Amino acid sequence: MKADLSILIPARNEMFLGNTIDNILQNIEGNTELIVVCDGNWPHEPIQDRDNVQIIYHSQPIGQRAATNEAAKLSRAKFVMKIDAHCAVDKGIDVKMIAECKYDWTMIPRMYNLHAFNWRCKKCGNETYQGPTRTKCDKCDNTTEFERVILWKEKRNPTSDFFKFDHDLHFQYWGDFKKRPEAQPDIAPTMSLLGACWMMHRERYWELDGMDEEHGSWGQMGTEIACKSWLSGGALMVNKKTWFSHMFRTQGGDFGFPYSNPGVNQARKRSKELWLEGKWPKAKYDLSWLINRFAPVPDWDLTKLPTFAIKETKDENISVDNDRILVRDISKECVRQVDKKSEPEITPILPEKISKGIVFYTDNRLDEKIMDIVQKQIGESCNGYKIMSISLKPIGFGKNAILPLDRGYLTMFKQILVGLELSDADIIFFCEHDVLYHKSHFDFIPSMKDIYYYNQNNWQIRPSDGFAVRWDCKKTSQLCAYRELLINHYRERIRRVEKEGFSRRMGFEPGSHNRPERVDDFKSEGWTSEFPNLDLKYGKNLTEIRWNPSEFRSQRSCRNWKESTIEQIPGWEGVTLCHIPV
Repeated sequence: MKADLSILIPARNEMFLGNTIDNILQNIEGNTELIVVCDGNWPHEPIQDRDNVQIIYHSQPIGQRAATNEAAKLSRAKFVMKIDAHCAVDKGIDVKMIAECKYDWTMIPRMYNLHAFNWRCKKCGNETYQGPTRTKCDKCDNTTEFERVILWKEKRNPTSDFFKFDHDLHFQYWGDFKKRPEAQPDIAPTMSLLGACWMMHRERYWELDGMDEEHGSWGQMGTEIACKSWLSGGALMVNKKTWFSHMFRTQGGDFGFPYSNPGVNQARKRSKELWLEGKWPKAKYDLSWLINRFAPVPDWDLTKLPTFAIKETKDENISVDNDRILVRDISKECVRQVDKKSEPEITPILPEKISKGIVFYTDNRLDEKIMDIVQKQIGESCNGYKIMSISLKPIGFGKNAILPLDRGYLTMFKQILVGLELSDADIIFFCEHDVLYHKSHFDFIPSMKDIYYYNQNNWQIRPSDGFAVRWDCKKTSQLCAYRELLINHYRERIRRVEKEGFSRRMGFEPGSHNRPERVDDFKSEGWTSEFPNLDLKYGKNLTEIRWNPSEFRSQRSCRNWKESTIEQIPGWEGVTLCHIPV
């Protein structure tokens, strides 16, 4: 019977290969097989013959990347998981990973360190932590008689869920990312990974060209997998419901890396060609999109990051003139001139060429004191961006347009469209009359012109007592996108509502669902500002107000529910309830 998952284990100079295989076989619970490539060395200890373990031997090493590709070619399973040959795994890791992995996702389990063994002094019994072969006991005069005591036990501290790479594309841990709202669910995005363990659909693996062997034997595997996963239009996710533990051999001597790699510089050079120079042909996005997706990312400055034209893109800002491609990339504030016969040259243009604006809409039913507080906050936080306000009665905020209509969903859609058409900005932030927007909210720059972006760092506040809740959701009040995309959406939305009436099945938030009733086929993504926005719920809001998970028809609609008070929300220490009318 064809397996559901093939676990691929490239192995070279691996004295613990047998321990890894035994541990995996003891803990898998599904229809899972192991494909082991012994790359230039037979196992130190014989591997027991088992039906669900295939072993391939090469007398001459071919390298970790080539060995991983070879194992993947032998697989006929739905999924493939690559894992190092010095690891332990959680009970049921295979079924837990398969249950959560979407087709265009790469998934990693959370990571612990592996306590594989201790050294025991045969003379006095003293034990020391794993490392190079002992040459002296700390407790006695023994210098020769030591034995290795196998433990093969995960160490739960530290726990590693989130990773990144720096501006030189080197792997980095990213512990601080766990504080962000999008990092709270059991299945959460991570910018990068350690190459020791990852899983994806087998067909997806080959769609991404497998492991790129032009890197050389090994090195930069985490950066390669991460960039291919994200820049292809997919995602890289960590599954906190399961784990693997990895033995790190960084002490040198006879406790060093299993693959000697004098060509590690080759891997770094190739990595920079693919991602910093934009030479991977299957990329839908460039690297700046990924950095912006996780911004702010320590050690990255978007203004200094080169960007390159994506092949076969259909963009009105791209024109072809003989042997030149002229690309105006609005999201990155530069004009790129690429001669087909030479290296790219990047010519900056003034940031003011990329303009941001605000569309503020109100039904004039909000308490005037709250309205004044919100407008003052927007004015102080929006960096001087042009404000277009659309109201049902005159207000003195920004450039004001009045629609003398009755309050309702269609009216709100028309207000938004009028504001969009009157604005001349490239990028628009929606602002509602009952939301306090933090200054960091307006720092965001959309990466793509055909994506709706929602700030997911926002709290719902009950002014009467300061009670605050948040959950993972996309709200219109947190929307930012390119103006032309928004104009087209709201024109079509209004046309349909006028013809057929409003249905909740079409949704309020552009790009947030896949129901047949959706207005268009453009997708949405989330971003997280440095500090949250505050959505004030005072009892006269147009949309429903919920303060408890039990009020949701489906608990999937209130994932990552949290409760707090306004005084405990970072970035708003100066705001007290006495300033907000009840």
